[in-house]
Amino acid sequence: MPRQPALFVSHGSPMLPLESSPATAFFAGLGGEIDARWGRPGAILCASAHWTTAAPRVSLAERPETIHDFYGFPESLYRLTYPAPGAPGVARDAAAALEAAGFAVGLDGDYGLDHGAWMPLRMMWPGAEIPVAQIAIQPDLGPAHHIALGRALASLGAANVLVIGSGGAVHNLRDLALRRQAGSSATPDWAEDFSAWLEAAVVAGDEAALADYRDRAPGAREAHPTDEHLLPLHFTFGAGGATPGRPLFRGYTGGSLSMAAFVFAA
Repeated sequence: MPRQPALFVSHGSPMLPLESSPATAFFAGLGGEIDARWGRPGAILCASAHWTTAAPRVSLAERPETIHDFYGFPESLYRLTYPAPGAPGVARDAAAALEAAGFAVGLDGDYGLDHGAWMPLRMMWPGAEIPVAQIAIQPDLGPAHHIALGRALASLGAANVLVIGSGGAVHNLRDLALRRQAGSSATPDWAEDFSAWLEAAVVAGDEAALADYRDRAPGAREAHPTDEHLLPLHFTFGAGGATPGRPLFRGYTGGSLSMAAFVFAA
C-alpha cells in the first residue's frame, strides 16, 4: 500500500465553494491526483486553523456535523453540508501516538467539521465517502510545538491516513478588507516576499527556519498578524516526517490572501 503524504492547503474565503477560480479548479482536481498517485485515503486527519485549544484535542464524532463558523455570508453558503463519516478509530490512534510522544491529549466526542476542514474536502472529494477526524491546534504554543505534534503522527501515512493541515500561507484579514474597500486586487510586496521565503524554506526542508519564521521571514508580521493560520503548515511539515515539501499551487485571492498548497512525501 502506498504511503499517504501530508498535505497543507490554504482554504481561503468561506465563499470559495461558490466561486469559480484557479483555486477552485485546483481543489477540484486535487482529490483525484491524490487517489491516482497514492491511492484513495482510508481516512483523513485534519488540523484546521479554526479549532484552537490550550492543549491537543482530537475529535471522536461518528457523524460530524458541518459547522458554519462564519457570519454575514449569503444564505446559500449555510445550506452547504459535508456529511462525511467520522473516524473515531483514527482519532484514538492519533491520541495514543501523541501520548506516547509525551503530549497530554483530550478527546472530544462532539466537535464536527469546521470550514477549514469541510470546505477543501467538499471540493476534493464531493461524495464525502472518506471518514474524517479533526485535531486542534494550540496558537499559544508556537511553531516548534506543532512540528513536534505532527512528527508524532508521521506513522499515520503508512496506515493509509492522509494528514491535512488547513490554514493560510498568507493570512491578514485586516489588509484584505482594506484592499477590498480601496478596490485594489494588487498583491503587496510583503506578501510576495513572505510567500517566496516560505516556499524556499518548505522546499529546502528547513525546520529551523520554519520554526523561527517570525524572526527570519521578510514580511512575517504583515503576512501573519497572528500565528494560527500558519501553524497547520508546521503541523503538516512534521507529519510528513520533516521531509522537504513541494508546491502544488500558487496564487492569491483578494490581492493578499494566499491560496498556496504544499505536499510532503518521501
